[in-house]
Formats: sequence, structure tokens, C-alpha cells
Amino acid sequence: MGASINRTNLSPDPHSTQHRESFFDLPSTSQLLTSGGDSRIVCDLAQGQNKYGCPPFPEPNVLAYGSSTASTITSSSFVAAERLRLRLLQAARTETAAATYARELTRIRKELLNLCELSDFPGVDIIFAASGTDTHLIAAQLANDATSPGLLVVMINPVETGSGVPAALAGRHFDSRTALGKTVEVGTAFFGGGGIEIATVANRATDGSPRAAAIIDAEVQALVVEAVMARRRVLLHVVDVSKTGMIAPSLNCALGLRTRFAGAVEVLVDACQFRLAPSTLRAYLKSGFWIALTGSKFVGGPAFSGALLLPDATAQRLRTHVLPPAFRNYSARADWPMGWTARYALADVANFGLLLRWEAALAELRCFRSLPVEAVEAVLETFAARVRQRLSVESTFQSLPSPEIDRRPLVNQRSWDHTTTIFPFILRRPNAHGGMPLTREETARVYRLLRDSNIECPNLHWPTELRAVTTQHCKLGQPVQCGEIEGVPVSALRLCASIPLIVDAVSERGRGPETVIREALLVLDKTALLTKAIDHLTPA
Repeated sequence: MGASINRTNLSPDPHSTQHRESFFDLPSTSQLLTSGGDSRIVCDLAQGQNKYGCPPFPEPNVLAYGSSTASTITSSSFVAAERLRLRLLQAARTETAAATYARELTRIRKELLNLCELSDFPGVDIIFAASGTDTHLIAAQLANDATSPGLLVVMINPVETGSGVPAALAGRHFDSRTALGKTVEVGTAFFGGGGIEIATVANRATDGSPRAAAIIDAEVQALVVEAVMARRRVLLHVVDVSKTGMIAPSLNCALGLRTRFAGAVEVLVDACQFRLAPSTLRAYLKSGFWIALTGSKFVGGPAFSGALLLPDATAQRLRTHVLPPAFRNYSARADWPMGWTARYALADVANFGLLLRWEAALAELRCFRSLPVEAVEAVLETFAARVRQRLSVESTFQSLPSPEIDRRPLVNQRSWDHTTTIFPFILRRPNAHGGMPLTREETARVYRLLRDSNIECPNLHWPTELRAVTTQHCKLGQPVQCGEIEGVPVSALRLCASIPLIVDAVSERGRGPETVIREALLVLDKTALLTKAIDHLTPA
């Protein structure tokens, strides 16, 4: 369970044999960081990395610009996690693991609200979860009402959110292992036999271009209206920001539907990228929206760590909501706030892995919040301009267009989160070789080879001035399927800004914006070289 440790019933007597053995039984920080989650968090024995290519320890020599997928823990965050582990060992002398977990998670809940500038916002409750996918599972079950004909979830194309999100929203196992270590069958319904319907709306056309917001909104509205007229409840899933940097459906659409059908429509904001300023978070909660966040991705903490933020009125209404017994495999009692009935159906166990991952994430967020907002915005704008310019002049890159970030009428004031931080692009062969887009398989090969510092290419000689780039270990966001271009099914890679990069660029102890931007362009240099050599590269 959790960190593969269940010491809830251990004697608090520090002199007991049982206690002394458990005291030294706590796994290492690296081991804890890969515990208390589903199979995606497990590192393979050969590479020592999880599904997203991230190890459970710092990688100081990696150019990490793939935060839209996942983040590798930084050295400073690893130190924060290690310090917490030492406190857990100290606490084991006087209290049970479950008591320690509850106390530490209460502290993290309070600090997360403070760092999001929500401490003075009345009644916000936070439910912690092992991943962003788990937060969706929780949200759908809270929105479901056994007295209505069945919940309808309306969402955009799942490739823009996460592969397991539709299953989680539908009340189905989305992985072969639950967060607390139960082996299950993927895709099977386990909450009351299912009963939740998922309806999706495309946010991009078949060629990858963004569909008009008015068309997306009209399709969403039609689905919602039809469901409400049939006396069904609706959970409207709004993504802010998607894997390719979009907000969909529009916030004007979401606000209008919730106002029009108050009591029948709930709005869940999938902000698992966490590319939001405090003012935006407050505006969402003030509008009665639910917010799903993660401490990885933009924040830079290790995957996986989720949190569901609920506004006061929603929390008061749902505190007596009863959840199915199967939730015992996904949530620990302390993951839920005090006063919630759901707590008492859950086991009083510790998920120290989740605790350490959130501790690491808060260490990053703490540094970020200490930076001047004006400096953050200036760096992000410069970063965006330089990356866009580089993508536009290289023939092997084709930028995947995304609309400008627009949160009106929700937020009128401008902040750093109005600046683009995810830059998706398609790869193309050089014009001398036809200029055709790379296939999804070829793009996936380039993605994997970016992380390789010893590329085998016997039939090609790298230019002397760029040879050093080929040995550099680089990371981009993993490929996202985005339709067909010129008859070729394509995927987009993504170069991303993140909190650790911003802190490195802005803080007094950082290396400065020019270094951060120069290294981003080096990642694109290596990507271009691999694209041009795709026909000569040894398959990865």
C-alpha cells in the first residue's frame, strides 16, 4: 500500500523490537518517489526511468524542455524530499505512519493554498490524488448522482488531455495497478457498474489546425442542452492548457452553460499542466469551477502528484457524498479533507510516495512565487519570441498553430499565464528529400534519440560545428497525434518552458535568461539534425 509500507498499527514505543525494525525499513528517497502510484510511475530495470523517460533522481546534465509530458526532479527538490524523509524517520519514534502522513499532508494542503494565494479565499477544499488522472476519477464520482438517469461528461479530444482520462471519468480502471497497489483489469467498470457516458468534441481539424472556437462551443452546447433536457447531470470538462497549448471549450461557453443550467452542470477545469497564475485560479473558484492540478509538468516536481480544488459551495454540498468501496484502492483517508464523509470509507494508511512528490513540487513552486511577476512575464515573452523565430526559419519544423490564450470574460487582468509556454511542431524532411512530414513512427524515433548521447549513424558525418550537439542529452514533450498532413498521419513534438527553467533564468542564483534560451535552441538544433538524418539513423 502506498510506499509498500503499512505501519499504521505499529506501537509508538520507540524501544519495541517491532518499532525499531520498522524505523529502518523506510525505503530510500528515490524508491519512495516511485511508489504510491499506478504502473506509469514504475521505473524499468534496464533504463531506470518511468514511462515518460524520467528517473527518480536529478539529471543535472540534461536539457529538459519537455515539461508538458513530465518532469525530472531537480537537485533542490530532491533535497527537499530527502529532508522530509528524514523527518518521517524521526516521527516514527513517536507516532504511526498514518498519523505522520495525515499531519504532513495537512501542512502541504495549507502551503499549497498559500502558494496559490488562496489562503484568504473562503472554504476551498483540496483532495489529493496520486496523479492528474486520479483527480478526474474522483471528480466524476463526486459529480455523479445516483438519483439521476446518468452523468454525461463532455470533453475535447482525449489526446489533448491524457490517454487514461476518458476511462477515469467513466468510472473505469485506467491502469493495471491502482495508486495503492491493487492489481486490476484495465477498462473494467468498478463504480456501480459504470453508467457514466463520455462525449467528445474535436478541437482540431483532420489536418491538425485548430477548429473555430464558435464551432467547438456550438457542439459542446448542443450536447449539454440535450442532456439537461433529458434530466441528466453534466460534467463539462474544460482543458486549460491542453497538451498543445489550447483552452477548449471557451470559458465564455463554460460560464454561460453553468449559469443557464445551475444545479445540473458542473465545470471541471483540467489545469493539470498548472500553467496558471493565482489570479486565474481565484477566478475559476469564484465562478464555482472545480480545478484539477498536478505538481509535475510546468511546476517541475516529479510525476505523479494530483490535487482537486473545490470551491466552498461545492465542498459544502458534497461533504456527505458517499463513494463506492473500490475507492479504498485509490485514496488514503488523509488525502481527503476533514469533515468529508468519504474519508471514513477509506483505509487509514500512508502514501509516503505521494507526500514526497508534493513536497518536491512545493519546493519548486515556493521559489517561483518569490520571483517578481514582471520579470517572469518578460522572460517568458522573450523565450516565446526566440523559440517561435527558430521554428519559423528551419525548414524541418512546421509549427502546429494554437490560438492565443484567451480567458475572457473570466479574467480581465493580464498576467504571465497569458504568455504561451508550450510550442508544438511537426517534423519534415529537408526540401531536398521531398519535404514530406515525418510519420508518427519516425517522429517517435526522433523523440527517443533526443535522449541518446551516443547516436549510431555510420552512413552520415555530422557537421564538425554541430557534432557536440548530437552528444547532448535532450528532452522534449512526447509526440501528440494531430491528424494528417499531405496524407501522412503525424504527431507533434513540444518544446516547453517550466518553473525550474524560469527560476534558472530569473533568480539571482540562476544562470540567466540567455543561457536558458540558448539551451532551448540547442535542443531544436539536435532535433533538426536528427530529422535530416532520419533515413540514416539506426532505429531506436
